Amino acid sequence: MIVPMKKLCLMVQDKSRDEALKKLRDVGVVHIEERDVPIDANSNALKLKIKVEDAIGIISGYKVPKAKKKPASDDYDGPDRRQKPVGLRRGRRASDVFGTDDEAPYSLDAVIAVERPFLADLLIGFSEERKEFLEKDLVLNREISRIEGWGDFEPSVINDMISLGTPVYFYELSNEAFEKLDQNVKYIKVNSDKSCVRIIVFHEELPDIIPFQLPEKSLGLLLMEMKENKIALDAKEAKLQSFANRRPALDKDMAKIQQDLEFETAFAGMNKISDGVGEHELCWLSGYVPVNDLDNVKKAAKENKWALSVIDPDPKDSPPTKIENNALVRTINPLLSFLGTIPGYREFDISPSYLFFFTIYFAMILGDAGYGLLLFAVAVFIGFSLKMKNGTVPDIIKLMMLLTFCTIIWGAVNGSWFQIPYANLPFFLTAIILPQFNSSNPIVYIPPLLQNIYRLPEVITMDKTIWNIQFFCFFLALVQLVWARGKRIINLLPKLSAFAQLGTLVMLIGLYFLVLNMLLGVEFPAFALPLIITGIALNLVFAEQNGGNFFVNILKGFGGFFQLFLKAVGCFADIISYIRLFAVGLAGATIAQIFNELAIGSGFGNFGILFIVKIFTTIIILAVGHGLNLVLTALSVLVHGVRLNLLEYAGNHLEMEWSGYLYSPFANKQKR
Repeated sequence: MIVPMKKLCLMVQDKSRDEALKKLRDVGVVHIEERDVPIDANSNALKLKIKVEDAIGIISGYKVPKAKKKPASDDYDGPDRRQKPVGLRRGRRASDVFGTDDEAPYSLDAVIAVERPFLADLLIGFSEERKEFLEKDLVLNREISRIEGWGDFEPSVINDMISLGTPVYFYELSNEAFEKLDQNVKYIKVNSDKSCVRIIVFHEELPDIIPFQLPEKSLGLLLMEMKENKIALDAKEAKLQSFANRRPALDKDMAKIQQDLEFETAFAGMNKISDGVGEHELCWLSGYVPVNDLDNVKKAAKENKWALSVIDPDPKDSPPTKIENNALVRTINPLLSFLGTIPGYREFDISPSYLFFFTIYFAMILGDAGYGLLLFAVAVFIGFSLKMKNGTVPDIIKLMMLLTFCTIIWGAVNGSWFQIPYANLPFFLTAIILPQFNSSNPIVYIPPLLQNIYRLPEVITMDKTIWNIQFFCFFLALVQLVWARGKRIINLLPKLSAFAQLGTLVMLIGLYFLVLNMLLGVEFPAFALPLIITGIALNLVFAEQNGGNFFVNILKGFGGFFQLFLKAVGCFADIISYIRLFAVGLAGATIAQIFNELAIGSGFGNFGILFIVKIFTTIIILAVGHGLNLVLTALSVLVHGVRLNLLEYAGNHLEMEWSGYLYSPFANKQKR
């Protein structure tokens, strides 16, 4: 249910703006209307936010080490609380606080003793030092790669020769250039490879060829430096790795900073009233508050002598969306949050209907009681473990329990257990199969009251179970889409345009029977065509009745006849779209049957080595095959089950735009 909101305007003296915002934050129920106001670039909170974000980014790539003992408290709890904890002062490196690897070994207890604001500084300091080592490693690698072809020699010896008057030049020539070298040139060939020939030339430079630049250090010395640098780099990596379990402390700091930024934004967004002078200058803010929490704001306004105005939101306003549901319906919230779907304030909360229909669609697409039983057992195990550990079971686990339990029921009533053939199922499993899903029984059992509506074909060419499941798919389409149009009618009443929605509802019923006739051979009843015509007529007459002259609006409605035709075709397609519940479920069942046949084949034969090998092969094929099928089917549930709810149901027939944003009250979110 979407909670009704009130719009309020709060006015205070400008001199008490800071105090008023703090008290309003303590009330914690007002969603302040957003204004596009810039935050001071020199804001301490903004600077801290950037710093903590950098620190979180630094340690996010490291895995949290397994704790051998209970981690220490986030807060400093030293022997003497009067002693100021160690911190990083401006201009100091991380190693200045904790020492170098040789001077002072790293201690997690020392880090815990660091003041909270300096934890990010410490991580950034270590990261900068690591960056220096990485850059040095890159430089050394490049230099080693450049000179390693010449082997290990001492550059100082060459420089001494040059200083004593013996010019020496090193060259790397291509094989072609080396072949064309003047025979009078005096050189020593050092070595060659596919890419070049290395030579040392004495006394004279080669024309038009740039000599090889001598290194400052020998190859051996560079390799030693790279090894030492690697050791130091690994030490810095180890230090940063040991900080991975400090992420909760940084997240706590970030939450506090976000709250400070929210306060600064609210402070900057308060409008001043220019008529005020000096101490009497006034400022105000606007926002939204749930109806049930309005008394708390009124009480705070009375106690603090604020001027308060409360009105209903104007149609042009866009209040935030706050949804409240019971514990069962809330289990669908993780899925809706994952999809990022937030209804507008004046739209519908589809959580209850979404949960109901998505549960059915999940069961039909997954389809197999064996799969459902496995997933249900996993969900129960995880839920029990989390209950023992945290005292609560997350909604996502509750949702999985519900979905998989319903899958067990659906698979059981149609005899689907890992796609084991019906004849091979034990009697206690065949006994619970519904007659409609037993191919040896009639097509469906129609109650006498409905026999004149559904005139079934005497002969069908497809399997009776398949026919029944398809019939059920189209019935679900009718129920869900008519439900959507019914909600639209109630929402629009007493406007005349509600009759256009009634026309679409009536047209849907007529098109439903047309689908049954075309795809399942059910006789097209005499009343179905008048229903379609009546629905079209109601749309033509009332679709544009949004005020003004009634007859002029009728002409406007006829002007949109082509759009109405497309709408009718869309309704027809939406009903047919529900056949995907059968088709995707059938695809999963077929894949499972194929893997069963591959695994079991013609049997196991007589006991022996081949029998044992066949047993192991069968187990592997069944495990891999059914596991893969389970993953693919789960993806199909997300694609097709979600689509029917969000596109056909909510998008096309509830006409939702998902234009909302969540209610986020201005409140003190820090734990006390």
